[in-house]
Amino acid sequence: MSDGEADMGDTRDSDEKRTKNRTDENRTGGTQASGEVFLPGAPAPEPPALEEPTTPRHPLPPKPDQTGPDRRTPTGAATDLPPQAVAQQGQYLTTAQGARLPDTDHSLKAGPRGPVLLQDHHLREKITHFDHERIPERVVHARGAAAHGVFEANGAAEGITKAAFLRAGVRTRVFTRFSTVLGSRGSADTVRDTRGFATKFYTQEGVYDLVANNIPVFFIQDAIKFPDVIHAGKPHPDREIPQAQSAHDTFWDFVSLHTEAQHHTIWNMSDRGIPRSYRMMQGFGVHTFRFENEAGETSLVKIHWRPRLGTHGLTWEEAQLLGGKDPDFHRRDLADAIEAGAHPQWDLALQVMPDTPDETFEGIDLLDPTKIVPEELCPLQVIGTMTLDANPSNYFAETEQVAFHPGHLVPGIDVTNDPLLQGRLFSYLDTQISRLGGPNFAQLPINRPHADVNDMLRDGMHQTAVHSGVAPYHPNSLDGGCPFEAGAAEGAFIEVPAPVAESVKERAKPASFDDHFSQVRLFYRSLTPIEQQHVADAYAFELGKCFEENIKLRQLRALASIDADLCATVAAALGVPVPDADADVEVLDLDPSPALRMVGEEWPIAGRMVGIVADAATDVAALEGVREAIADAGALPIVIAPTGGRLGEIPVQRSFHTATSVELDGVLVLAASADPRSAQLLAEAFRHGKAIGVVDEAVAGVEASGLDTQAPGVLTGALQVVAAGLLGLLPRHRVWERLELGGEPAVTPAPARPTSPSSPDRP
Repeated sequence: MSDGEADMGDTRDSDEKRTKNRTDENRTGGTQASGEVFLPGAPAPEPPALEEPTTPRHPLPPKPDQTGPDRRTPTGAATDLPPQAVAQQGQYLTTAQGARLPDTDHSLKAGPRGPVLLQDHHLREKITHFDHERIPERVVHARGAAAHGVFEANGAAEGITKAAFLRAGVRTRVFTRFSTVLGSRGSADTVRDTRGFATKFYTQEGVYDLVANNIPVFFIQDAIKFPDVIHAGKPHPDREIPQAQSAHDTFWDFVSLHTEAQHHTIWNMSDRGIPRSYRMMQGFGVHTFRFENEAGETSLVKIHWRPRLGTHGLTWEEAQLLGGKDPDFHRRDLADAIEAGAHPQWDLALQVMPDTPDETFEGIDLLDPTKIVPEELCPLQVIGTMTLDANPSNYFAETEQVAFHPGHLVPGIDVTNDPLLQGRLFSYLDTQISRLGGPNFAQLPINRPHADVNDMLRDGMHQTAVHSGVAPYHPNSLDGGCPFEAGAAEGAFIEVPAPVAESVKERAKPASFDDHFSQVRLFYRSLTPIEQQHVADAYAFELGKCFEENIKLRQLRALASIDADLCATVAAALGVPVPDADADVEVLDLDPSPALRMVGEEWPIAGRMVGIVADAATDVAALEGVREAIADAGALPIVIAPTGGRLGEIPVQRSFHTATSVELDGVLVLAASADPRSAQLLAEAFRHGKAIGVVDEAVAGVEASGLDTQAPGVLTGALQVVAAGLLGLLPRHRVWERLELGGEPAVTPAPARPTSPSSPDRP
């Protein structure tokens, strides 16, 4: 391990201790009211005064859960600057040039009622900067949330790659950004969409970007089709609707005609299309990469992120409720969990396959980005763990300006000839230059490497390095020959000398890319019945939002090639005849892959939220005891009452006006009195398969509201017994038996009706 890597680990250790101490302090009371369990979400590091402050003071520090980019120079050198040194300075308001200002509320005028004067520099500077505050949002992945963290390698990859950050015990700082694909920056978090999962590793050999998705396959096989699929998925250009969703004609027109998109589409129609949380979401590198070890041996590799909390989704109704009640749900969930000390973790795992001349494995073309390699054929090898433990201190400077690129590689990790990946290697660099105003985006603090930079690149917009010397060219003698080229012994990034087969220049694809349906069938038939029902529900909703009948029928014909029962269920919901599968499409019956299921395992409950419904008649001592028990188990108790305020000394964190069932993973009812708003919250939690506990004295009121206390996952009895049982149900994510019994609305088959060339609703 290099000195830089050792220092980096020490710095992160101290950050972790500060966060842990802060969390422990809050959980045990700290400066808060006695007995108060820590609740994340405070907007500032200290409470505000009731009256406007008038005594000058220096800027407040970030909250304990927040950090910024490492304080590095534009050329990668570490500095001793504290975080506050790169934030605003001083007690007084100034211009951008540092001149103190006496007034920022009134323009300079010719008299109190006179015209504004052109000489008002402060007005012009303030308004001009405001006019230029925004930069172009990303064409895709515009809506994002991010966090800082650390990746620690376990050494299992040492025989696979020579990448130094994957050696045993090496700790590498990271910044990870999660995102939706189709929506604008202002869209909702919980739409049905693919999610981005991009991680920047600040390694001692340079920046390595792993630009992943939460779905392991993509819509297209060749990058030249990327503008087409995104244009099809984006809002219709005439009305700019619908926003952040694929439930419209142009999307289904494209994917039903361009059938290589069917595999990605069915993943998107599954529960993976609406994750429960970024903390509970897998990530996939999508492409096959070529790894090289110290001996020069190569392997073909697929990269996976596996969440320690398991992979979970929202129900469709939950996603709809959140779209109205809390469109920021996913970013809030991530930030609150980190602030509460429930730091999310993912294992980084590899599927390692021989680097054969045909670049296939078990008959699967590894250069086809619309195909997976089932884990049963090639098990995962865990090579390290990422922990996200600090929130950004400034969204724009970090989350918005971070620039990822799949071509940011380190020695030991190289690309393959996957035609989608090859196009991305151009597109990402071009995009960053457009968004961030020029070629010097790597000098933005969040993008700065933690390795020496001597690139001979000069000038350009936003150049913040102050270069010395007179010879930014190679070779030179005027600067003493510096910089010098490195060899393999000096850790240079040298592309793997992969052979290129003799061929001809043409616009074509290999025949092995032609099977668009066999793995789609494999995915669907690998799911549990309740997951299959959710897939059918999603297709029925999405196609039901299409106007043109022929687009629905064309997609149904594709579903017929995937699974006859799936096609029949969706066709019945749409009220159209069941089409025959295309006789010219050959579909293989591959062995199911149980690893593709999201249902059936148990997972840690760190950061899970349990709502405790109480009121003025609730025993305060019992309420405090159960809050502490839930917090001690690693979950987050949320007290819900008819109004805000306090129950005894215990703060009410949600009133019936602000509580929503969707943010809760379980509900514990202590209030004996019936309240219609409480009944609505419980009814929603019941429909969504949440664990529900009801103490003896509250059973009568709950039953009077119509809730079936005998249903699976509804516990009744003494408080301690019910609380323990509820915590025991949380690791399963939901009470799946209740959903399978009809606790959640599902597609109801409707009678078929005649088809016609266009929608019968067309005027």
